[in-house]
Amino acid sequence: MSEAPATDDLVWHRVHPVTPLVRGWTVIAVLLVVVGQQTLNGLPEGQNLLEGNRWWMILLGILAVGLVGLGYSALAWRMTSYAVDDESVHLRTGVLFRQQRKARLDRLQAVDVVQPLLARFFGLAELKLEVAGGADSGVKLGFLKEAEANRLRNDLLARAAGLRVARERPAGVPTAADGTSVAPATAGDLVGAAPDAGAAPGTAADGLLVAPEAPEQPVTAVGPGRLVASLVRSGATVGLVLGVLGIAGVVIGTREIGVLFSALPAVLGFGGFLFSRFSGEFGFRSAISPDGIRLRHGLLETRSQTIPPGRVQAVRLRQGPFWRGPDWWRVDVNVAGYGVSTDGSDTTSVLLPVGTRDEALAALWLVLPDLGTSDPRALLDEGLSGLDAGEHFTVTPRRARLLDLVSWRRNGFTVTDRALVLRGGRVFRSLVVVPHERTQSLGLEQGPLQRRFDVATFAVHSTPGPVSPKVWHLDSGDAARLLDTQAERAREARAHAGPELWMRRDDVPLVPAAAEPRPAPGAGTDDRRAADGEQP
Repeated sequence: MSEAPATDDLVWHRVHPVTPLVRGWTVIAVLLVVVGQQTLNGLPEGQNLLEGNRWWMILLGILAVGLVGLGYSALAWRMTSYAVDDESVHLRTGVLFRQQRKARLDRLQAVDVVQPLLARFFGLAELKLEVAGGADSGVKLGFLKEAEANRLRNDLLARAAGLRVARERPAGVPTAADGTSVAPATAGDLVGAAPDAGAAPGTAADGLLVAPEAPEQPVTAVGPGRLVASLVRSGATVGLVLGVLGIAGVVIGTREIGVLFSALPAVLGFGGFLFSRFSGEFGFRSAISPDGIRLRHGLLETRSQTIPPGRVQAVRLRQGPFWRGPDWWRVDVNVAGYGVSTDGSDTTSVLLPVGTRDEALAALWLVLPDLGTSDPRALLDEGLSGLDAGEHFTVTPRRARLLDLVSWRRNGFTVTDRALVLRGGRVFRSLVVVPHERTQSLGLEQGPLQRRFDVATFAVHSTPGPVSPKVWHLDSGDAARLLDTQAERAREARAHAGPELWMRRDDVPLVPAAAEPRPAPGAGTDDRRAADGEQP
């Protein structure tokens, strides 16, 4: 994301006029939460914030602040506009301080169509573009009509893929106060004019491609029953139950009802985390298409994510102790731009919230369809549940077991033609896969006790996200050799990687024919694609 000067040939569009109402109500919601919290906090001392005639004064104050927030949102809407060209998305915002930003499409990491609860009542959606960059590097275009948001997403993905897309340029558009042309957002000028009679399907009259929605092949779906069962078996639920039992015991033993009010925030925290997980991961579905990985999920706020090919930096398969029986796994990914949630409730970096081992490996296939080894299933099974070196892994030497009494037999790594595979954890098992071309940088860490046992920790520095690729307590010699060889493998892989504009290749059609479902890694295929840099 960078600042950009005004460009005369851009056609600027406004977002939907209902946007101020959709955004402004949050001010009132925040005030209601604050008032409710203060009321609950004052009850143990016999103080009621709403007693007497104070309730109507508080109500008038909330309404006044809400009107001010709504007015500011309306002014912000008036000063917000966006434009799209073949290389970038431009966004102008600001009431007191005007800002124009530009997001390069060749750096596009993901495109999300998000519908908060209130926006769904109006049939609106927000388009979020995540680009490789620092903090606050994304662009949010909202709110638009849902159909227009989907069409604009298709248009941007096509341009990010390197396709030239037809776009109708209106002959006459209204003029904004600053003298630049501003056009309302319509389906025609977002995704291209309809082709004239006689033109080939999928092309405009001038021969440019029109951006249809790419076909997709479903991969996994998570039912609400399994999602609820996974949350019941989670550590958060166990902590919540133990906390409630502990509070009940204290109240019975001390006969002090005030303990309930003091413990209420902790209980609400656990409950809020579980509800956030359920709401965010409800109805989870994944699919693969020519424009990337598609993920759909959400109960109150629905989200449709599209991650273009090759944008996933690292993948982690993780299993907690209460998921051992059904052999369930969770799959998280690092995508540049998404960042990491501080409370762990963010679902934007989830490739599979809960699934069987086969479903988890199918999710891994979405990112890396060829692991680059003759027997990928045996390697992955050893990485998911194996102990000690086995056939594939190099592990922590026995002399370092005192540094990690629980997990030292699990810590290890292996290397294939396409990826570096790291495993660790015995209570919470994890397997991390980093494609060679996505290696950002490497490092060795060695504390005083590690020097005493001649071991070191090997780390792969990835983009911010839930996955931290690292393997603990390797032999110092093994760690040093891995550092040198992995740096060379990463350099070679980047030299043979596909282009950022992934459709600018002769072997990739715009809309491929429907294909049979492809197997997960290790299901009897050794389809090598490293030579030509093909991405999923």
